Amino acid sequence: MPQATAQIPFIPNLQPPNLRSSESDSRTVTGWVYLDGKRLFQITAPRANITERLENIQQKVDQISQEYFQNPDAKLDVQVKSENGLPVIYVNNRQLMTITDQDARLRQVDASTLANQISQSLEEQLEQAKQEREPEFLVRQGAIAVGCGLSILVISWGLTRWKNRSQRTFIQQQLASTASPTARPITTQLNQQQQRHIQEVTKRLYQIAQVGIWGGGGLFILGLFPYTRSLQLGIFLGLQYPVILGAVAIATYVSVRLSYVLIDRFTSAFVSSSALLTPETSERLQLRVSTISGVTKSIVTIVCAGVGILCALLALGIDVVPLLAGAGLVGVAVSLASQNLIKDAINGFLIILEDQYALGDVISVGTVGGLVENLNLRMTQVRDAEGRLITIPNSEIKIVANLSSRWSRADLTIPVDYKTDIDEALNLIKKVAIEMDEDPNWQHQIVETPQVLGIDNFGDRGLLIRVWIKTQPLKQWDVAREFRRRLKIAFDHAGISIPVPQQAIWVNDAQLLVSSDSRVRGQESKVNGHQ
Repeated sequence: MPQATAQIPFIPNLQPPNLRSSESDSRTVTGWVYLDGKRLFQITAPRANITERLENIQQKVDQISQEYFQNPDAKLDVQVKSENGLPVIYVNNRQLMTITDQDARLRQVDASTLANQISQSLEEQLEQAKQEREPEFLVRQGAIAVGCGLSILVISWGLTRWKNRSQRTFIQQQLASTASPTARPITTQLNQQQQRHIQEVTKRLYQIAQVGIWGGGGLFILGLFPYTRSLQLGIFLGLQYPVILGAVAIATYVSVRLSYVLIDRFTSAFVSSSALLTPETSERLQLRVSTISGVTKSIVTIVCAGVGILCALLALGIDVVPLLAGAGLVGVAVSLASQNLIKDAINGFLIILEDQYALGDVISVGTVGGLVENLNLRMTQVRDAEGRLITIPNSEIKIVANLSSRWSRADLTIPVDYKTDIDEALNLIKKVAIEMDEDPNWQHQIVETPQVLGIDNFGDRGLLIRVWIKTQPLKQWDVAREFRRRLKIAFDHAGISIPVPQQAIWVNDAQLLVSSDSRVRGQESKVNGHQ
């Protein structure tokens, strides 16, 4: 039997008295016997008997150790005797256990050799456990515990100071990036997102570090004393699986956040490149960045979550190969049953790739339209003028009209009366448009000089004059409203009226005309008679 592994109080072996199945047909399993939270030796038995045998031996070890510890003058006598051809270990003339052939096969030695090894290890561990209960040892361990407690306080205080300092630095960086006059809005937004993700990761790591410091320090202190070492082992065994799952979850969360930081940093570098950013593409790029970044983050989150689940299953000792095979079959079945979802994802990918529209665009799809508030691979959500949030599956989007891609246009039709001097009206409309284009408040929103196209049609209300004003995206409605206001004021000063609908009625029936004339003459004769 190899030498027993030293028990480190802070990190005891986390393997519980587990029942691991062997690959033989006898279905033997193994378990450990403990003393003060330390492993003594390992036993083997059939699955049906392992629990009973393990509890029996563990109970005897506890009784023997307590009797030995309580009597200061007690001597330790460990013997190996042969009964029915098998070695039996006795401690102070009390039978402890019988070494079976299965135990010997586990260590690949004969039964007598294994019995001698276990008896020697048992004697050493019992003597060491008794020495650990001496007052001198307990005083020394108490001093170590006090020093450990003070160290925990100092380290925890230092982490708190570091966290507060990093938080102040984060706030200063946010204020600096916001106040920078040369930074582009999208770059500032991406930098702020990076800082937020880093701050979130730092916050979680700080919390984990505090839990690790206090929890680990407490468990270390428990492992210093023989009376509390069993409690330490029980806590470790009870928290083994939750700790594994928690570690995987934390690692997955941190990976997702750090991937967000990398995505924002790469996007920020792309936007900041002067070779890739031109005045014509800057406005549009700002709309596309948030869309592509959001979709990429969603994909990364799904991938990291899937990897985290697989890692958790592997850490728990679950064979994932059959699960993956079953998941493949389920995936095929789901893909056949949910073809619309696949179509949604493909069409959503093409929408983003081809830049048909992005977050912040105003689109029209069929009979609905509005501001794009959410866009992913499955669906598009738009907010219409009445505030309704409309969800459209991407597979249903066949023809889409983007009202804010790169630039917009205010298409105005101005009616004037037929009696108006048309040249005067055209000059006045052009003058109002140019004055508005030169106004500093509207100069940035109007991209090009407005175009007065001329008489577009003869309508029932009068002459229809068409005006085009090219604007920044989503500014066509503001510009159109202001232009109409200014034009109405200019028309009022110039005496040009905006006509109302007019109708002329022509009667072609001769009999109706004759009867109408006779009634009129009769009314005239009556009037003359009265006079």
